[in-house]
Amino acid sequence: MSKNVMQGVVTSDKTAKTRRVEIPRLVRDSKYGKYLRRRTVCYVHDENNESSLGDTVEIVESRPRSKTKRWELVRVVSKGQFIDLVALRAAQKARRAEDDETEDELS
Repeated sequence: MSKNVMQGVVTSDKTAKTRRVEIPRLVRDSKYGKYLRRRTVCYVHDENNESSLGDTVEIVESRPRSKTKRWELVRVVSKGQFIDLVALRAAQKARRAEDDETEDELS
């Protein structure tokens, strides 16, 4: 029996050796026929902590490793472009404060 292989995006990497992966899918509404966006959430075993937040990964079914974890990481397909917005805003604020100080000195 072959095992299911899926691709998804890592949405959480807070725990050691475990990743939360979301797999988007489209489902057709039975009454109206409209296509709705849904997602499947899988908890994945990542032995070497290879993946990080925002990465696209390939996962495969495995034996149950815990109550919720039933998938294993095969490979990281592409690295994500994750930007830390808090650090970015703090840097911008510091740059603005520095610019204001230089303007005051020139005046």
